[in-house]
Amino acid sequence: MSKRVVFAGLFHETHTFLDGVTALDHFHVRRGSEMLKCLGDSSPLGGALQAARDFGWATLPSIDFRAAPSAIVDDAVIEAFWKEFATFYELHREAGIDAIYLVLHGAMASKSLYDVEGEILERIRTIPGAALVPVFGVFDLHANFTQRMAQHANCLVAYRENPHTDAREAAVCAARLLQRCFETGQLPRMVWEHPPLMWPPTGTGTAGEPMKSLESLAREIEAASPEIWAMNVAAGFSFADTPDAGVSFSAVTAGDEAAARAQLKRLVDFALAHRAEGNVVDPPVETVFAQLRTRSSGLTVIVEPSDNIGGGAPGDGTGLLRALVEHGIENAAIAINDPHAVERLQGLPVGFEVALSMGGKGSRLDAGPLKLKVELISKGHGRFELEDKQSHLASMSGDTFDMGHCAVVQYEGITILLTSNKTPPFDLGQWRSQGLEPKDFSVIAVKAAVAHRRAYDPIAAHMFWVDTPGPCTSNLKALPYQNVRRPIYPLDEI
Repeated sequence: MSKRVVFAGLFHETHTFLDGVTALDHFHVRRGSEMLKCLGDSSPLGGALQAARDFGWATLPSIDFRAAPSAIVDDAVIEAFWKEFATFYELHREAGIDAIYLVLHGAMASKSLYDVEGEILERIRTIPGAALVPVFGVFDLHANFTQRMAQHANCLVAYRENPHTDAREAAVCAARLLQRCFETGQLPRMVWEHPPLMWPPTGTGTAGEPMKSLESLAREIEAASPEIWAMNVAAGFSFADTPDAGVSFSAVTAGDEAAARAQLKRLVDFALAHRAEGNVVDPPVETVFAQLRTRSSGLTVIVEPSDNIGGGAPGDGTGLLRALVEHGIENAAIAINDPHAVERLQGLPVGFEVALSMGGKGSRLDAGPLKLKVELISKGHGRFELEDKQSHLASMSGDTFDMGHCAVVQYEGITILLTSNKTPPFDLGQWRSQGLEPKDFSVIAVKAAVAHRRAYDPIAAHMFWVDTPGPCTSNLKALPYQNVRRPIYPLDEI
């Protein structure tokens, strides 16, 4: 008889220092058969559903809530998700449920819950008959993983790459491990360790240290320890002011807990010994632009982590745009999320010149809107198919992304792509969908930290990171933490 597996998703990376609240209407919700539309696409849910079909499971799709990284989540979102999941589970319980598969982020926080995923997992165990049901799933490398998550799940597998090129594969891996559970009758459990350590997103790329060596060590442990089904390295999400924010490690094991903890200690010790390598702080604007004056030919990419859209920032910061204007940079391009500016341009003909206020509305840290006399180059819709189906963006949205209505304007030598929806700069289709070839520019500014690199490394001759005002600053000491456990590096000396 086919194994009956309930599927659900709850995905949000919560930036607790942002203004405002992420309400239910900010979430894209799929119910029941709507979830099956993801089958086989580039998302983790699509990969898990495809694996379920390949293994011959009876798939029971319940509910999937997901939203782009943003501010603290309204408690009503959590209760809405739970009500629908619990109702669905109860409807199918009598016919038998063999397992639960969850697609999670791992860094979700609401007004009254620091650890949303831990709360949901604990509630699942209180459902009649669900205390011993295998709970498997996948989570983001930037999760703030917690003891509650480890205690109430059997096997959650983390992405292993940043940019998240393997999100779908990580979901498939978790499904394979669930099939292993079905075939062997072994039910693993999770063991967790949390060193006093946080890194900004700029220090969590897996092509650089210390994450490269940590992931390598984790894979060595898996290969040498058959009882350990998975070894997770979670870089954490440092823009969450929660007690469990930061780097953590977890093992999925069917063997001795003490043995698993001994292996986790190897990862903890390495991370602490190399903590300074992960604390990447960006140089000032003037330092970077001095280097631009002496650069050789080829595309230069300027990275603005403080307005990192993938980390929840509004994507409308004007710091880098102001620098491009002030320094007279020619043949440059930048994308700004500003639906109000786009709307103002809708009734104007292409070629029209207008004084337009752009950006500066989403963060109190920004200098405010920048008004420039621009020429309208084009207008259009912003839905595009991802060119790279293994990109970080694919891990968030599947095969397509919608920037909303867009407009392209030009100020002197600077091309500005205005979008209506925040668009993480993780796929070059963002530009090409609007008739712009990124390789034709001399300079492109991107609002990211690390995840842009899969798209831009192949076409960039030079890449510089720059510090500007914004909520995703790499200087963690500048953020007003109140709830993280102390001491913790780099806020404190360890």
